Amino acid sequence: MITALLLFWPALAALLVLLIKGEGAKKVAFIATLVEFAIALFAIVNFVPDATTQFALDMPWVERAGIGFSIGMDGISLLMVLLTTFLVPLIVLSSFKHDYKNPHVFYALVLFMQTGLIGVFVAMDAFLFYFFWEVALIPIYFIAAIWGGARRIPVTFKFFIYTIFGSLFMLAAFVYLYFQTAGTELAAHSSNVNAFYQLTLDSATQSWIFWFLFLAFAIKMPVFPFHTWQPDTYTESPTQATMLLAGIMLKMGIYGVLRWLLPVVPLGVSQWADLVLVLSIIGIVYGSIIAIRQRDMKRLIAYSSIAHVGLIAAGIFTLNEQGLQGGVIQMLSHGINVVGLFFIVDIIFRRTNTREISNLGGITQTTPALSIMFLTLLMGSVALPLTNGFIGEFLLLSGVFQYNHYFGAVAGLTIILGAVYMLRMFQGVMFGTKSEATEGFADLTFHEKAVLIPLVIMVFWIGLFPNTFLSISEPAVGHLLSIINR
Repeated sequence: MITALLLFWPALAALLVLLIKGEGAKKVAFIATLVEFAIALFAIVNFVPDATTQFALDMPWVERAGIGFSIGMDGISLLMVLLTTFLVPLIVLSSFKHDYKNPHVFYALVLFMQTGLIGVFVAMDAFLFYFFWEVALIPIYFIAAIWGGARRIPVTFKFFIYTIFGSLFMLAAFVYLYFQTAGTELAAHSSNVNAFYQLTLDSATQSWIFWFLFLAFAIKMPVFPFHTWQPDTYTESPTQATMLLAGIMLKMGIYGVLRWLLPVVPLGVSQWADLVLVLSIIGIVYGSIIAIRQRDMKRLIAYSSIAHVGLIAAGIFTLNEQGLQGGVIQMLSHGINVVGLFFIVDIIFRRTNTREISNLGGITQTTPALSIMFLTLLMGSVALPLTNGFIGEFLLLSGVFQYNHYFGAVAGLTIILGAVYMLRMFQGVMFGTKSEATEGFADLTFHEKAVLIPLVIMVFWIGLFPNTFLSISEPAVGHLLSIINR
């Protein structure tokens, strides 16, 4: 019942928001997202940290075909649901100073997207997972295409085509796997996740299925060289769409790897893990070097996201506990940090009408609150000890070193390069002499603090008390490893 409520509440709220014209739409949307977050907190309080799927609901959907409306949460799912329900209210709140045309449509699309995201994280049926995978794409496409920048149409079209292209490969793999499953009394086959886990396919079959699934997930994450849609999409999309894409939607790809790729085709993973690690590590170095060269703050953070996701992917494909746990906790940390950083870029842009680092400077002289929160989120991003980024990157690098020392040494460059581009950005924007654009720059408003303070709290909470979250995912990660190594 809790999972179903988490899934359907945003959609019901979206229908209500569509009926509300004017400023009331954003307030109703914000209240609806807070209710959704409260439901997620209730689920966490009642969650038993073991490897079972809890709060499950399994109903026939296409009964004669063995396709069910099967939803539930284990520790990994629950953390992704928590991340989604925590960030979406802040994303909605961050938009209050924007005057979007047709706000009721804008906020309804955000809520519909939340339903799609939650559906991806709780689906325990392959075709249900695919359904919500596509549902999550449609709202963000319209948000970016309608309210984005000058180049929004070609950029969002490229993003849409990339994602649909990968999704078709995933669907083809799911259809093939479905026909390999054993039947029940009512149906010849089953698309339930456990039926997929029980398959024993030969190595050659698992090899091509691996690539069909990996392509879909790698595009969404994105992993080098499937990343080319990302920087332009992040830059041209309105800030709230960028937050949804970077903070939550890219986690769909990583979650797909954990839920559907690793346990279903472990032999395929073992064949291609080295190549994926190489691609991921290339993405770390490539994304970092390109980020260093950027002069647009938003584009810099977009490329930094490629580097961070590359490390997460590398850690996950080591198939050891440190790498997997590091990947899960870093998904939380990256979501929190990147949403905060994109919001700060939005704050600076609204006050100065520029994102060019060379046109800024001296902001810290009159903005103690902004300076502290900006620096805190930045330090989390570069993995300073006692911040959230340190826990995830330590576990990820430990997993990669355990897998291969040389891979670990190169992947470790992410910390050095990350510090270079982030600190250079902070220095150029916040220090030095004031420019024409930053004269009279005002500090954070109450509304802006209301968005940033919860994010800053989470930076330190995860950094100081990581077991709060690691203990939730640990049994599920252990169960995942037992399936992979069976």
